[in-house]
Formats: sequence, structure tokens, C-alpha cells
Amino acid sequence: MNRKTILLVEDNANDEYLTLRALKKYNVANDVVVARDGVEALDYLFATGPHAGRDTRDLPLVVLLDLKLPRVDGLEVLRRVRNEEQTRLLPVVILTSSNEERDVINGYKLGTNSYVQKPVDFTAFMDAVGQLGLYWLMLNQPVPTSK
Repeated sequence: MNRKTILLVEDNANDEYLTLRALKKYNVANDVVVARDGVEALDYLFATGPHAGRDTRDLPLVVLLDLKLPRVDGLEVLRRVRNEEQTRLLPVVILTSSNEERDVINGYKLGTNSYVQKPVDFTAFMDAVGQLGLYWLMLNQPVPTSK
């Protein structure tokens, strides 16, 4: 049964810590699965590697996806997510420090639901992540699933 999980795909330990802290501060009590590179994210989503045997119908309610990742970058993760029927409608929010126009354009071309540049300021970062969590988990109406 889906416990309203968030998949955080983040290779920077400081940003991971701040994101988890912000979600807690905003009382987003959902389980958070952390993948530290693109391969780990894909393994989790498609139940391969260390996640083999996981029920692939039990998807996170939202993926917070960094772009600059080791092994497989965020845009490639997004491409693979959108190419598979089971994950095509999964909400994916790009949460990255990149302000490059081509990253924004490519993210939307590949089907991201939202593109958020990580604020440099600590308080602004905490507020942005907290608001993301509240929106995607409390306000957004997810795609109905047939389990």
C-alpha cells in the first residue's frame, strides 16, 4: 500500500539534509526514499538491483529530481520515467541549482511537472522545499491508480 512516499534524487549530502529538514519543518511526515544518483533512482522506480522484488505499482507520490547526478543524469532519469507506461504520469519536480535555460527547456520537453531552481539562501531553500512538499502531497490531486 502506498504510504505517500517521496523519492528524493539528490547526490549532494548538504542539499539532501536541508531538503529532509525542510520537509520536517513543514510537517510533511511522508516517508522519504533517497537515491543518491540516477541509477539508484531508476532501480527504485523499476524494482531492479537492490530494489528487485519491490511492488512497482507502489510508486512515490512525487519525485524531487536533481539534474547534475553521477552515473545517470537527471534528464536521462526523466526520459526513462516518461518512456515507461507504469511511470509516465508520475509527478516529477526538477529541483536543481542549474539556472541554465537549456536545462529548463529540456526538462519541460521531457515532461517534468515543475522546474524549481534551488535558492542559495538557507531560509529561501527551506521555504521552497516545504512549499513543494505541501503542494505535491496535500493539494495536488494524484492520478488515480488501479491496484
